[in-house]
Amino acid sequence: MNRKSRKDIFLNGVIFENPLLVLALGVCPALSVTVTASAGLAMGLSMLFVTLCSCVMISALKKVIPAKVRIPCWMVIIGTFVTVARLIIAAYIPALESRLGVYLPLMVVNCAIFGRFESFASRNSIVNSAVDALGTGLGYTLALTLAGAVRELFGSGTVFGLPVSLAGARPAVLFLFAPGGLFTLGMMMAAANKLSRGRAAQKQKDRCMSCPAGTVCPMNGKGGCER
Repeated sequence: MNRKSRKDIFLNGVIFENPLLVLALGVCPALSVTVTASAGLAMGLSMLFVTLCSCVMISALKKVIPAKVRIPCWMVIIGTFVTVARLIIAAYIPALESRLGVYLPLMVVNCAIFGRFESFASRNSIVNSAVDALGTGLGYTLALTLAGAVRELFGSGTVFGLPVSLAGARPAVLFLFAPGGLFTLGMMMAAANKLSRGRAAQKQKDRCMSCPAGTVCPMNGKGGCER
């Protein structure tokens, strides 16, 4: 693939196919760990590390792993890198390990990671799989960090533990609980969906403009094509 196509792969993972905001994958851990921005960032970086290393490994072994046992093999690979991530966090940031709780080891069965294996890493080259995993992991990290920052700001009046003025308004503790998390993620998903639809509409418009039959096609500008 050329550089432009790899750029598209990366941007799809970050924005247009964001696993959390667009594909709605990994919502449960997102609701639980995004009470603070630091916890969201830690969970996102752990996810990025596991996704990147696992996708590269699976892409390299895609011709060796039999199709009938691919899922057990994938779980072994994911479990290895999840264990590495847990040991690193336990050694250097032990407070975060207890804050992330059970959702850190549960990355072994995270559907966002398995989705990249099935749809991309098991079918593409190592380099392209690494680019896709990097974009997907970064997109998930940004979404978790932003959600954590919003919930922490409105729920505690801080961001990354630093006090932030709310112009005299009192923090709304509701943002620290599940309803506040659902509201925050819902608004972020709506914004991401709006952005994705706008991009799809622009791409369709560009295709119609470049089509020789675009001026007479009854589907011009209606989101479809008869050619």
